[in-house]
Amino acid sequence: MDYKKNQIKEGINLHIVQTNKFKTNLISVFLTLPLKQEEVTKQALVSAVLRRGSKNYPNLEALSIALEEMYGASFDCGIDKMGDNHILKFYIETIGEEFLPKKEEILKTALEVLMDIVFNPLMENQAFNEKYVELEKENLKQIIESKGDNKAKYALERCIEEIYKDKPYGLYKYGYIEDLEKINAQNLYETYQNIIEKAKIDIFVSGNVEEQNILNILANNEQIKSLPERKINILNNELVANMDKPQEIIENMDITQGKLVIGLNVNTENEDDKYVALMYNMLLGGSANSKLFQNVREKASLAYTAGSMYIRQKNNIFIRCGIEIKNYNKAKEIIEKQLEDLKNGQFSEEELQNAKTAVISSIDFIPDEQDTQIGYYFGQEFSGKFVSIEDYKKKIEQITKEQITKIAENISIHTIYFLKDNSKN
Repeated sequence: MDYKKNQIKEGINLHIVQTNKFKTNLISVFLTLPLKQEEVTKQALVSAVLRRGSKNYPNLEALSIALEEMYGASFDCGIDKMGDNHILKFYIETIGEEFLPKKEEILKTALEVLMDIVFNPLMENQAFNEKYVELEKENLKQIIESKGDNKAKYALERCIEEIYKDKPYGLYKYGYIEDLEKINAQNLYETYQNIIEKAKIDIFVSGNVEEQNILNILANNEQIKSLPERKINILNNELVANMDKPQEIIENMDITQGKLVIGLNVNTENEDDKYVALMYNMLLGGSANSKLFQNVREKASLAYTAGSMYIRQKNNIFIRCGIEIKNYNKAKEIIEKQLEDLKNGQFSEEELQNAKTAVISSIDFIPDEQDTQIGYYFGQEFSGKFVSIEDYKKKIEQITKEQITKIAENISIHTIYFLKDNSKN
């Protein structure tokens, strides 16, 4: 696997992951913008409207025919947030040209189709298609309204909202129903124009491809030619201050199992410390051998699920447990004991080695999936310092017990969020 990055224009980059491991080529376009309260709903809606049709593929049927003609290529899109950034994502996956029954430039066709969807939208009187906008407003409304259907996910979102209250990272990536009412085909197209003029644009191609061929295709693409250069400001590090004492938030919902989320601050801005924080998280709750899993779930039988996740861009760890509602205080007590144990170095070299093995195993998995490859290299765009997969593994292998205990001393509880049943104490 070989990775190369080329600047097409200022603020617009092409990333090529050259690999012969797959029978497919995966092409992705990421549009990255700052998360803002007044824009988040419109930006989420833009992504949905674009997939409805472009100038050359004006409806889903026309797009479906184009994909079928590319031997059943697939198209998808989505929304994400990374740090304080909102990301619109678009993908096309095609069969590799070497596996076609006859010689065809299917990669060129796929690139042109994707560029058309993203950069050449269907317009009517300098606005989006009104029918498409109304249909996708209703679809987006349903997504936002269903936010509470997955209780574990909802509890995590609520904890993040409380930690990052009135800050960009606290915004819901799909936006808000009250903002949908103000959106129409005209002002949504104005939002789209702003996106195309200002977003950081990253185009990824993964597969057995030739760098110069892709550069030539994009150099001759009318949509790419028309894009202006742009100054980029990637937002990552508006970290939250520690609380004098952790805030505790208890909310009620019609549920049978309590959802406990504890948000931790990792109080360091050193980039290399983030690798140590990743290892700390693995020891704490990142695997079935972790302290949370073994002590909260297995030994104390207090949790149906118990684990933790590390958000690198925001330097937060989120502990997540599904518990009997009556076990809330006991679960908190045992979780806090695990934090103290890590701070006091109460873990063995064997536990550390097992944690390293788990992390390195996940790193080794990166080349095995094209979307995982692309996700890794896209994440590198936000780190401020490129690290190859091999160097990433070396950084993990070199982490010591002393580094773990040192980072543990800089970790504090910011917010304890508990979602419980109305009728339970």
